[in-house]
This record gives sequence, C-alpha cells and structure tokens, in this order.
Amino acid sequence: MAAGDGLEELTLTVKWSGEEYTVRVCGDDSVAELKRRICEATNVLPKRQKLLYPKLANRLSDDSLLLSQFNFKPSIKMTMIGTVEDDIIVDQVDSPEIADDFDLGQDEVVDCKDKEVNKQKLQRRISQYKIKLLNPCRKGKNLLVLDIDYTLFDHRSPAENPQELMRPYLHEFLSAVHAEYDIIIWSATSMKWVELKMGQLGVLNNPVYKITALLDLLAMITVQTDSHGTFNCKPLGLIWAHFPEFYNSKNTIMFDDLRRNFVMNPQNGLTIRPFRKAHLNRSSDQELVKLTQYLLAIAELPDLSVLDHRNWESYTEDDSKRPRHRSRI
Repeated sequence: MAAGDGLEELTLTVKWSGEEYTVRVCGDDSVAELKRRICEATNVLPKRQKLLYPKLANRLSDDSLLLSQFNFKPSIKMTMIGTVEDDIIVDQVDSPEIADDFDLGQDEVVDCKDKEVNKQKLQRRISQYKIKLLNPCRKGKNLLVLDIDYTLFDHRSPAENPQELMRPYLHEFLSAVHAEYDIIIWSATSMKWVELKMGQLGVLNNPVYKITALLDLLAMITVQTDSHGTFNCKPLGLIWAHFPEFYNSKNTIMFDDLRRNFVMNPQNGLTIRPFRKAHLNRSSDQELVKLTQYLLAIAELPDLSVLDHRNWESYTEDDSKRPRHRSRI
C-alpha cells in the first residue's frame, strides 16, 4: 500500500498462540490502533503485544507510526507474541505511569477535533464498539462520564483492601448526582479490570444509585499532534452516536485527571485533581464533595458546554450567562 492511501482498508492475519485472527485496519490508523484491534480479537492488552513482521519488527514497536508508512500489501500475515492478563491488579501496578499531562493550544485543539482523519476514526469506532447498558438511559437526565484511575481510585498505592484506595465520599457523590445525571464510567484500561475494580468498590451493585454503562480502552481513539505526538483520547461522540435520543454535547460533562482525554470534546471536559497517595490524603481530600455542589448547581442549565469548567470552583449562576473564552484545555 502506498503512502497517502490512508483510507484503503488492510486485512491482516495475526498469528498468536496457535490460532489465526483476522484484523481490519486502514492506512491512516497508527500502530497503536492496530494493537487495539488485535486486543479486541485476542484480549491481549496493547502494552503486552510484540508484533513480528519480516524486516519491520523494530518499527512496529513505535505506536505513533501510521500503517501507511509500512507499504503493506492489502492482505498480510504477522505474528504477535503476548500474554493475556489474568491477574488484573498486578497488571495495573505494572502499567506505565504517566508523569504529567500537557496543555494543547487552541489551534491544536481545533485541529484535532475537526481533522477529517480523526472524524473518520471516530466513525469507525462508533461502528465497531458496542456499549452494553447495565441500566436504562433516563430521558431528561444529563450525562456524567467518569474516569477511574486517580479520579475515583488511587491505583498505584499498596493496600490490603481496595476500599482504602477509594476516593473519599465516592458513594455519597454518586448517590447525590444520580438524581440529575446518568453515570457512565470510562477507563483507559481493560474491561475486566473496570468490572473488577468497580465491583470491589461496591459501585456496580449500590442500592441508591445506578451505573448506566462501562467503557474501556477499546472505546478510545488515537490522535496525533505536532507538539505532543500520538496519544489516546476519549471521544464523547461515541456515546452520543449510540444514544442520540438521550445524550449530546449540551447535556454531557466528563471528569478526568488527564486533559488530553478531552481533545475531541474540550467544551465538555473538567480536569479533576488526581487522587494519589491515598493513605496520606484520604483524610483531607474534598474534591468529590465540592464537585457534587457544582454538578447540582449546573444541572438545570440548557447547555453545559457553554461553561468554562476550568473555573468550576468559583462558579456562580451569572457565569452561565457570560461568553466563554477557552484558549486551552
């Protein structure tokens, strides 16, 4: 496949553990996206995969490269070496740490959100990813999308009981906001870990509030910028496309400790303070208490996207009437 044929579809046969799996990608997909598709077929997490193809093994370790740069034939075979994670908690402790987040300038935000290649990636993800509802969507409710790691849970600190690493006031927070918001949890980890951790924390079977759905890393898309290279993000358009009669850009807000995850929908993201070192900070962390007040204060507004969520702590009702100026996410 020649470079520039970004929309041409490739059919790959991936050999792993004595079996062959068919994976379909496009030239404008990155190696990271290829690994995500392989994960869908094999359940081997992208970070556990090593792809082998004659003369290209080293280059296939660079997740940022586009498949159009490899001049693959339309139908190829490669080998994958990797292990399915059975011990999900060990997997999380062993996962790479993101040292810090980064800001994107307004031009880069607009470029990512409006770039045709990213819109196409989103459309493909919409067609491929199936959202399983745990509880029905409720007409007339807003939507709150929540990250897990460092947002609801300190996944790095050691503990004998997961409850020790849960962010303070989590159940009180979810109980209060459930009156006005449907709640979807979206983590950049595997679905097995999401289900395990939320189950251990008592989030999935709470009698007071209900979780609408769980999303995992396979729902994310990969985008590329000049200043920060390739990274994954969480496009809310995936949820809006699946449930257009319930959710849209006007009634959705998303909490995440990484600003980069909002790049496809910067007007809907609120950067929460990361919850780290739980044993030291759980007695003083008030983030969810304050965010409860904010969410309930804005719940009746006709359009949540007009708010500048960076200034949520100083929000007053008059803020919703002022023009917003969001130069960075």
